[in-house]
Amino acid sequence: MEESSAAWASLNSGVVLSLIAVLCSMVWKNLEVLFFGRRFNRQVRRLAAMVDPYLTVIIAEYDGGRMKQSDAYKEVQAYLQRASCDAGGGVRHLKAEPAKGADALVLSMGDNEEVADVFRGVTVSWQAYSKPPPENGGYWGGRHGRADRRFYRLFFLERERDLVLGEYLPYVRREGRAVMVKNRQRKLFTNLSAEGRDDDGWWGIRMWSHVVFEHPKTFETLAMKPAKKKEIMDDLDAFRNGKEYYARVGKPWKRGYLLYGPPGTGKSTMIAAMANYLDYDIYDIELTSVRSNTDLRKIFIETTNKSIIVIEDIDCSLDLTGKRKKKKKAKDDGDKKDGDQEEEEKDKEGSKVTLSGVLNFIDGLWSACGGERIIVFTTNHVDKLDPALIRRGRMDKHIEMSYCCFEAFKFLAKIYLGVESHHLFDDVESLLGEVEITPADVSENLTPKSDGDNADTCLADLVKELKRMKAEKAQAALAGGKEAAAAAADNDEQEE
Repeated sequence: MEESSAAWASLNSGVVLSLIAVLCSMVWKNLEVLFFGRRFNRQVRRLAAMVDPYLTVIIAEYDGGRMKQSDAYKEVQAYLQRASCDAGGGVRHLKAEPAKGADALVLSMGDNEEVADVFRGVTVSWQAYSKPPPENGGYWGGRHGRADRRFYRLFFLERERDLVLGEYLPYVRREGRAVMVKNRQRKLFTNLSAEGRDDDGWWGIRMWSHVVFEHPKTFETLAMKPAKKKEIMDDLDAFRNGKEYYARVGKPWKRGYLLYGPPGTGKSTMIAAMANYLDYDIYDIELTSVRSNTDLRKIFIETTNKSIIVIEDIDCSLDLTGKRKKKKKAKDDGDKKDGDQEEEEKDKEGSKVTLSGVLNFIDGLWSACGGERIIVFTTNHVDKLDPALIRRGRMDKHIEMSYCCFEAFKFLAKIYLGVESHHLFDDVESLLGEVEITPADVSENLTPKSDGDNADTCLADLVKELKRMKAEKAQAALAGGKEAAAAAADNDEQEE
């Protein structure tokens, strides 16, 4: 028995030693492969440098997957426009898009084209290329994942590394920004996403569609009290020149404006005047077509700097206070009509944007992506909005767009009729103190509608309209008084 136990222990020790030997052998081989593999790779790289002495820098179209278009990519694209159009550049396929001027075009090289550039006696080459997206669609999934990824590749000799990386690339970005400013054409965007080709001719999903912004309204032609107009213009100037201030106080470079007042008081034209004054693009968001808070964040990320982001009639766009849901809950299920059920089904299928999502859109963490953006809400009923939505810090400046005053009327008369005084001005001033009329209605009455119309006829039409409104107001007051008297009489009879 003792002899068998000793034999078994000896066998176990042998197995353990054999395993240790195998493990040591495997570790040694791996170390050997790793060591010699690294040496081999170094030799291969040295050999490759002798055969192909060029280094490359790749500039991708998007930062963060497909989240935001790279500023560097757009600047390189703008910089290469001149080289791409040069007859000696060798570019055979060009892409064209509209530029400033009726007949102007901005040209850039197409996919798989290559162009040379010279900087301080050093020649480099740029190549445009694209590649298909990954199968899983990346961050954006099915919406943006199908679009090709676009790149610029820069080739240069290794001995020129310091010059290219330290001086040439910063120079390219500066010159590209200057070209972008020169060729910039302001645009009016709307969030009607669709599958199709973008401005550069590439296929994919576009979150924004746009037209050229050509609205003629300026502050010079905006009917408003001069002091109030100057206050708004000064506020816009302070914002536009406030980059260092916002950085110093630790706030994102953005500002919120709430425009409120009755329909026809000029809220939309005020936005156009702001955009023309600042030379900004406009992004007009239709909230009812935004499916979720996530989609709202995505379309915000794709807006550019130097832009005005607008949500008009925000009190009508969505149920941001929950009042509608409370009303629906109060209804008796048995009293619901087919129309009510259809409306509920549409609500379920429609936008899921919430008040919290809009608040985060205005001043959450994502609102700090980019800079120099103005957010404008308009409403006809400011009292219907949740106070959290319009407090200072979100809607920083509240601007009441009121009915037409006499100062605004004189401004409109000068613009539309070219008159600064008239014997009917006194009548207009007196009537404007008694009735409420919007600048849009005043403008309509001051607009000549035939060859025979002039200042006399147009002002007479305005006075006639104001008198009609005064008479209607008096009749309404009289009818209201009779109703109040009748109601008081009924109450007295009930008490008796």
